Amino acid sequence: MRYAEKLAKRITTTGSRLCVGLDPRPDDSGGIQAIPEVLKRVVGETWEHAAAFKPNMAYFEAMGIQGLEILEEMLGQMPTEVPIILDAKRSDIGETQKYYARSYFENWNVDAVTLNPFLGYDTMEPFLDWEGKAIYILAVTSNLGSADFQRQMVGDRYVFELVQDICQRAKDEKRRSDVGMVVGLTNASGDVLSRIQDFPLLIPGLGAQGGDLENMAGKGRTAPDTINVSRGIMYKEMGKSYGQKAKEWADQISTAYPA
Repeated sequence: MRYAEKLAKRITTTGSRLCVGLDPRPDDSGGIQAIPEVLKRVVGETWEHAAAFKPNMAYFEAMGIQGLEILEEMLGQMPTEVPIILDAKRSDIGETQKYYARSYFENWNVDAVTLNPFLGYDTMEPFLDWEGKAIYILAVTSNLGSADFQRQMVGDRYVFELVQDICQRAKDEKRRSDVGMVVGLTNASGDVLSRIQDFPLLIPGLGAQGGDLENMAGKGRTAPDTINVSRGIMYKEMGKSYGQKAKEWADQISTAYPA
């Protein structure tokens, strides 16, 4: 089964496109020693509503070697039916990328990873021939700085359209890995979305960043897009359970952007 098929199946099962972001913060969780139990609870309470999980490497790396051990342990305990998108945003020359690909797809066996395409197509290639895996390349990120490069014009095209060419090239070459894009909800204007083709999207920016779900409504997309919520589940409205918050976000997403 290709990654896009696995994700589409999961979206159909849950009835929602919710991606649960896993961004552990020791200062807000009672210290590093408390993080494994916090993550166990988040995953255990939210997986029924999750189309995917997205651990963010930065939060685990910030805890040093112990953080990587926590990530490895957590990945070994995740429900197998829920795709795992490792948010790493790696970018390097091909030989180094080959080892990143082995680290994530072979050693940790995640389903997908985010990559920075700035160094070009050849640096994506080490990730493109893994059966059942996928990459999401940064196209229009959710921060203000996406206007500095990604939403600039080169001739009559935006830079993010040049990034999108990577998706099309991989598809034309019939690579075994699927390729999608990261498109932030906060910057998903009509002008942007009208130029985005029907590749799978990982969509951050909902919740704490203030993205508007209505941006995705009525676009006629068929790809298995998934919309991430991190802080809104892990560190907001702490009087509610993680599962309750996940269900509320899943319902809100499915209402605005039906599965």
